[in-house]
Amino acid sequence: MKTLYFDCSMGAAGDMLTAALLELMPDADAALAELNAIGIPHVVFEASRCVKCGVAGTHVRVLAYGAEEDAAHSHAHSTLASITQLVDGLRVDQSVRRHILAVYKLIAEAESLVHGCPVDQIHFHEIGTLDAVADIAAVCLLLAHLEPDRILASPVHVGSGTVRCAHGILPVPAPATAELLRGIPIYGGSIAGELCTPTGAALLRHFVSEFRALPLMRTDAVGYGMGKKDFPAANCVRAMIGQTDEPSTETMLELSANVDDMTAEQIAFAMERLFSEGASEVYTIPVGMKKSRPGTLLRAICRPELRESIVRAIFLHTSTIGVRETQTRRYVLRRTVTQRDTSLGPVRVKRSEGYGVVREKAEYEDLARIARERGISLEEANNRTERELETHGT
Repeated sequence: MKTLYFDCSMGAAGDMLTAALLELMPDADAALAELNAIGIPHVVFEASRCVKCGVAGTHVRVLAYGAEEDAAHSHAHSTLASITQLVDGLRVDQSVRRHILAVYKLIAEAESLVHGCPVDQIHFHEIGTLDAVADIAAVCLLLAHLEPDRILASPVHVGSGTVRCAHGILPVPAPATAELLRGIPIYGGSIAGELCTPTGAALLRHFVSEFRALPLMRTDAVGYGMGKKDFPAANCVRAMIGQTDEPSTETMLELSANVDDMTAEQIAFAMERLFSEGASEVYTIPVGMKKSRPGTLLRAICRPELRESIVRAIFLHTSTIGVRETQTRRYVLRRTVTQRDTSLGPVRVKRSEGYGVVREKAEYEDLARIARERGISLEEANNRTERELETHGT
């Protein structure tokens, strides 16, 4: 299984994660050029070699209007709506765009809880500037290219002391960061300063499936993403990518709610919103409820760190007055995706294996595209593709 591991023993920030991932790319120069071509207005990425505490790595700077932005010199406070409009215009795949917006939604929800105001009224400060948009977009794009089957990370070192923010001097971790790290193992220490930023925390929360010690891994590449400041320890995020053979298991939560007064359309919409919040699975079961009324059991499966956002979404989008939680363990087959050329066009093939089982399946979206372009049924597109793949091998 292709596994990506982030060592966050010196925290995490968007620029550090970007730099670490850039070092894992087969052609870092080409990847940097692609980042500069995605269309963030007035933004340029720069990468340079950097040495901290004797360790060499990459430092990434984001120049907006020709200079680095910071809390004191950001060009404007942004709303989620304005950020969404900006992201919609980027030259990236739709899946990358969805990840970018999902990360920002996590930040908006954390800020909403901290400041006690609705999400659509949140005005981003440090995290709303163009460099933060660039950091998040860069991490999402680079991860899309690396295509790890799973992403793990160490517990997160958050630092200690205080940090100066737009609202004044606040304790480390800053309130929004602390909210984003809820449910994630964190620790402080003797290093004074903010080691984990809101952007870094949101990216970890969105992408990392488990926070744990480094598993047994055959490492293919190691990247060091350097931060701006100097500390007694090397200020970097270390990213390691390689193959792991251990059975993939995850601790998951089952969040369940019963409803008997919602239409089919309302339930369908609720399921859609739960998927958008990051639920791994959402499904319904017909049930008999009290007073012999027929009802629906709505169940969402999610990672523990998504508990609060999923519960909140269930209450927002359904009529239930209670949500039940059960912790469960999920066993996962190792998954890889390869692209194959066929006479009908390129097709991505998903391969799942483990526990003595091997399965291969063409990606639905590619089959649907072929069916539309050729004017044939989805079944015919699937059958013709399967025959070609079986003939030539995958």
